Amino acid sequence: MKKYIIPMLFVFMVFNLTCLAQDEIPPHIKENITYPVLDFHPWVGVMPIKDPVMKYNPELDYKIAIDLYGRVKDSTEIQSAILEVARTYNLNIANGVPAEKIQIAAVIHGGLVQAILKEEDYQKKYSQPNPNLAAIKALEAVGVKFYVCGQSVRFNNLNAENLTPMVKMAVSAKTTFITLDQMGYSYLNVSDD
Repeated sequence: MKKYIIPMLFVFMVFNLTCLAQDEIPPHIKENITYPVLDFHPWVGVMPIKDPVMKYNPELDYKIAIDLYGRVKDSTEIQSAILEVARTYNLNIANGVPAEKIQIAAVIHGGLVQAILKEEDYQKKYSQPNPNLAAIKALEAVGVKFYVCGQSVRFNNLNAENLTPMVKMAVSAKTTFITLDQMGYSYLNVSDD
């Protein structure tokens, strides 16, 4: 029996990772997932929860500083950290937070700056359109502010002219997070690197 457990576990893990990698949603999720506002990708949805605690509190400000870093893992897909920004927005809406009470600042740094190249530069680097730009535009439309670490941009031998103008250049991610913290934003790391 023991000799079968490891191979079975391996097959199960490969199957689940394959489903996630191919954006296939398992039936138990597909039948229940909802998209309160943003629906540009299957994995930005929210599973309904019956009688949850920690619901929306009108006395609180929902200000979130989201940390986006890593590298471009698949140039044909929207980067997972950007998808998590959309999911964070949808989760707050699903939790009853009115859109006008949600303030999200997404801070991009490290090699992930390649994901925000303007169309021509992305085409030159990856030989295809930039799938992240439509997601950033949809997020910007609901009020998400995007910032990029100027240090990461320069360390990657890039300039502001190489990047989408939807993302604003800061001196660094560190100074941006410090400033956002002083402004009352809660830090949230959604990157998987």
